[in-house]
Amino acid sequence: MADDAVSASAKGATFMVLLQIGSRAITFALNQVLLRFLSPQLLGVAVQLELYIISTLYFSRESLRIATQRRSDGGVQAAINLSYLAMIAGLPVGALLAHLYLQSNYPDVPYLTTALRINELTAMIELLSEPAFVAVQQNMLYKTRAAAEATAVIMKTLATAGLVFWGRHKGYELGVLPFAAGELAYSISLTVVYLSQTIGVARLKGFTLTPKKMQSRCVHVTIAKRKYNLVDSSRSHPSQQYIFSLFSKPLLYLSASLYLQTGIKWLLTEGDKLLVSAFATLEDQGMYALSANYGGLIARMLFRPIEDSSRNLFARLCAPVEQDKKTDDRPPSDQNTPQKGPSQAATILHNLLRVYSIASLIAFAVGPTAAPLLLQLVAGSRWTDSGAGEVLATYCYCIPLLAINGVSEAFVSATASTAELQRQSIWMGAFSAGFALSAYVFLRVLEMGAKGLVLANCVNMALRIVFNLSFATSYFARQGVSFKLTGLLPNVYAVGATAVVPSLLTRTVGMLGRYGLLGELVRVGAVGGAFAVFIAFTERRFLLDCYRRFRA
Repeated sequence: MADDAVSASAKGATFMVLLQIGSRAITFALNQVLLRFLSPQLLGVAVQLELYIISTLYFSRESLRIATQRRSDGGVQAAINLSYLAMIAGLPVGALLAHLYLQSNYPDVPYLTTALRINELTAMIELLSEPAFVAVQQNMLYKTRAAAEATAVIMKTLATAGLVFWGRHKGYELGVLPFAAGELAYSISLTVVYLSQTIGVARLKGFTLTPKKMQSRCVHVTIAKRKYNLVDSSRSHPSQQYIFSLFSKPLLYLSASLYLQTGIKWLLTEGDKLLVSAFATLEDQGMYALSANYGGLIARMLFRPIEDSSRNLFARLCAPVEQDKKTDDRPPSDQNTPQKGPSQAATILHNLLRVYSIASLIAFAVGPTAAPLLLQLVAGSRWTDSGAGEVLATYCYCIPLLAINGVSEAFVSATASTAELQRQSIWMGAFSAGFALSAYVFLRVLEMGAKGLVLANCVNMALRIVFNLSFATSYFARQGVSFKLTGLLPNVYAVGATAVVPSLLTRTVGMLGRYGLLGELVRVGAVGGAFAVFIAFTERRFLLDCYRRFRA
């Protein structure tokens, strides 16, 4: 069963990555053309509106999504029932956030209020897809999810770019209206694909996408390491374990305990946008948005699919197994033998983190030099002259931290008990204070602007990674599984070469200067390619072992 879950997750993550790359390639090309018609100020306002949608969806569904990945006696149907609470929560959350935004000192941009109302509708439409999303996650239908997200991203880009080009052709000043239209196209496409793809699966597997009354069964269920004894429905009314015979009490209680934590996590995740909105000009906000979008492109295409599939996989592999009488009669030495599921989870987490740490060497050594050149190539000198190139170069230090934090935090959310999640909330509150303090130092004291905000994000990610790895170490120790943090580090030869490459890139500046931007790209590409080959050679045993495991 565990091997099937590993295989399904590996195949699903691979498909999601490939489809993400394909869809992002199309949207990337269109966005480069679109940037020629946009100013940093307009892009800054678009970021504020996007933050509104992200915040509405996050506070409406995030804790419910995490809870529905845990086991319950109601199976898929109980999780689908719970997802309807996200729709109920979405309306007041969206209305409140819209009201707060309109009460603030928002910028004077054409059609801003109209765009905000469209985004409010957009969030509600996307929440309609939650039951189908839960069904997809529960049944590990990664191809369906990849198809839905890829279609939505392409439609969003086409709608945004099409309206911008039409407005320029007709001479209309549409302001941020094209961005709102793009978000609406995204949510409609996502919802339509999800619902159309999961209706047939629901009929085949015996569940419905509409709320259904649940019946209690005589089983034991462990959620977040707390045992819930469910009773036979013939002796007790089913509502003893379900609220209104619909919503699983264990899952609902877990979701409620997670809500505070997700709020703190939202501050840590979106805090950079809040800070840049409060302390920076619209032009600075646009530069930071451009750098974050380009810098996060790899995270969206590669790291996010791996993070999402691994979270579901860790929840399955590390789900507590009920012991029967025969198991209890075994000798103590046999009972202390590590279970296969946690052992597989430790191997997978270790390999992912080791691969990320190896890849981070390339990002640290070559990224800051290559990033401004690539930005000039795809966005033009208008953006590099504004300072966005330097911000993007600094963002290269944040990308590896995003990857490591994403997969390690996925493990925590999939395996932590309710008490452990509450402790995590306390620590994340401390991380928020550390993030705010570092942001104040970089932005106000050192006056580093958007670059300082990126460095504050690095501090934020580093603090969260320390907690996640500490939790993983203690968790596997309780399971009797070996998990050594020292094994995550690259070899000493690769680390030594990483310290040399930036100096080599500096010394070779101007060697191909007569060929302009193309010559510089060739120079940096040659040094970076040679460095990547060297790292692959020094880490060949580990990389070949990962390849064999993946193929298996």
